[in-house]
Amino acid sequence: MCPAVKVIQGGGLQAQLSSCALLAPPGEPAVTPPLVTDSPVHAPRNSAWNGFVHTERMILQAHSPMLGRLWLLLMLVFRMLILGTVASDMFDDEQEEFSCNTLQPGCKQVCYDHAFPISQYRFWVFHIVLISTPALVFLMYAMHHHKKHQVLLQDATISRLEAKWDFHLKRLYLVNVAFRMLSEVGFLIGQWKLYGFHVEAQFLCSRFPCPHTVDCFTSRPMEKTVFLLFYFVIGILSVVSSLAEFVHIIVKWFMKSNEGFKSLVREDIEIQEEISKRYLTKHEKNQASGVKSVRTRDMLRFSGRTGKSRGSTGSRKSSIRSKSLGELIV
Repeated sequence: MCPAVKVIQGGGLQAQLSSCALLAPPGEPAVTPPLVTDSPVHAPRNSAWNGFVHTERMILQAHSPMLGRLWLLLMLVFRMLILGTVASDMFDDEQEEFSCNTLQPGCKQVCYDHAFPISQYRFWVFHIVLISTPALVFLMYAMHHHKKHQVLLQDATISRLEAKWDFHLKRLYLVNVAFRMLSEVGFLIGQWKLYGFHVEAQFLCSRFPCPHTVDCFTSRPMEKTVFLLFYFVIGILSVVSSLAEFVHIIVKWFMKSNEGFKSLVREDIEIQEEISKRYLTKHEKNQASGVKSVRTRDMLRFSGRTGKSRGSTGSRKSSIRSKSLGELIV
């Protein structure tokens, strides 16, 4: 058995060659065996990812109306995509490009904090994270419910339990929409309080350690104003869509779900009554059989007592007859 020789390519272990190819006799061609790679062969993961995307799409279609998908479109395209592509370059050098007409150490930083208590870019990122967290939590819970639902579908007796879980998921989705709407309103108010509707090109700053009132200048004030108004409009659209979705859920889902839930409660009550009736009839049968056994026992005892009384009466009659015959003979 010839030892194996490991071939190093590109700084890493790529394959193994048998040394028999190097030690072949002269005049005979060297037969190179197939390469044996050390790296494991990974199965494609596209099927698992496609299954995850399909499950997520099914969950969103089952528990989210069209207005909820509109909000998702606003979040993914008009907030996350634009913030990650365009706004990141705009606000990258924000503090470096902020300049003041003084060289006093610390004055520039203090004036920048006064002009922008929170960076607009970080404010919007925090907004996206806070708004998306309840939706992601609901999606994870719904996916867990979907897997459990697929397992329990093998049993034909869980239809009413399945309807109750759907009703519970709809209530959780309603809570998610309400939290989203309140958060959108809160961030709109915060954006208006912090930045207003216009980014000034010049700020007057007189804070310590500035020696006097200095003039500070921001970079790209017009672009930042456009982005500020754009995100404010997107926030208003998100609030309107969330409010319309909230009303839609209450009017459409809850009325139908309440009727279905009431029918389920009626079915549960009827089933409980039927079970109680069966239990009562079984108990009555057992009680009736017990009464019959007691009656038969009493009848047997009574018949035994009458037999004994009849025997004693017959003996008394025979004794009286014998006595009367004796008297006649005498």
